[in-house]
Amino acid sequence: MAIHCRFSPTISHLSLNRHLLQQRGEQLLFLLERHDAEVSIVFLDDAEMTAYNEQYRHKQGPTNVLSFPAMDGKSDFPSPGNELGDILISVETARREAANQGHSLHHRLVELIIHGMLHLIGYDHERSEEEAVRMWDFEKELFKQLHSQRRTAMPFLAINVDHVATIRQARGGVEPDPVLAAGICELAGAEGIVVHLREDRRHIQDRDVRLLRQTVKTKLNLEMANAPEIVDLALEIVPDMITLVPEKRKELTTEGGLDVIANAKKLTKTINKMRKVGIPVSLFIDPNADQVQAAIDVGATFVELHTGRYCEAKNWEVQEQEFHLIEQTSELAYESGLRVNAGHGLDYRNTHPIAALPFIEELSIGHAVISRAVLVGLDQAVREMLKIVREG
Repeated sequence: MAIHCRFSPTISHLSLNRHLLQQRGEQLLFLLERHDAEVSIVFLDDAEMTAYNEQYRHKQGPTNVLSFPAMDGKSDFPSPGNELGDILISVETARREAANQGHSLHHRLVELIIHGMLHLIGYDHERSEEEAVRMWDFEKELFKQLHSQRRTAMPFLAINVDHVATIRQARGGVEPDPVLAAGICELAGAEGIVVHLREDRRHIQDRDVRLLRQTVKTKLNLEMANAPEIVDLALEIVPDMITLVPEKRKELTTEGGLDVIANAKKLTKTINKMRKVGIPVSLFIDPNADQVQAAIDVGATFVELHTGRYCEAKNWEVQEQEFHLIEQTSELAYESGLRVNAGHGLDYRNTHPIAALPFIEELSIGHAVISRAVLVGLDQAVREMLKIVREG
């Protein structure tokens, strides 16, 4: 069983997750029980597709997908043994269709891979209306099954230790120490440590950040408002990355995403400062296409998608809507050249679906893990969450 994906140089400017497309093709062969089959999938542009469409179908202009079953002898591509045939997909046409349908590009490409594959095994929607309905229903079922498959590239888990400091500050003493807690989290398998240095210093203190910079062995992500004093501290200690977040004095926790559009000028200035000393910048945003574009415009390296509305949904229908918004926005951000993280409100019940999304690199989780640690200990709480993330 093999999928041979080829990508035309003419679409090299587009951000395609080649591993994901290859994986979806291989999963599809498995679902179709074509374990020994080989298929060539070629991703090209409209001009190249137009040439094939005119040569083989005698039709003008590009189409979205063409299939050439090996048995009909029409393929011009090399045919290894057991090959079902070749599938040609115009990425440019797929991109337009995805925009019109309100889906992401990769969503549409997977649909076209399924459609092309069914043609290779004998389905043909042009034979009759009944055949078209049967093929369409099968495509939808296959798409659903593909998206229920577990991702192979697992996201990283970064633990936010703010609330260890919250407990400490409640008594004004020195325990529990968030620096020590960060070390326990790393020993338990966490791949990053997150702290939010707030302007009012309600939990994490400057001393904590300085010590964490010296002791964290994985990656230190400093969450911060775009405030001059904290910007200067970040430039001094040089964390592995910073995440710029909105901040209100009276909020209990961060209430929503950063309005990058309204703060573009100030954010650009800060991002340029960070770039000069080699600090990647992530922007904590709501899952919104306009905010993604604004993040690109100001020069961010990452976006962290706010998962709060998904986590706080009052019923399954609303949660499903919020999940799909995160799914689509994560893919849009990836396709636009951004790296994608996610966090806020994730816990032991709702993390699994987010962890399964293929475009999210890292999940930032804090309150749920620290709350669980009160009952079972920090080491076990981290390991339990890490198991959920790795089984995403």
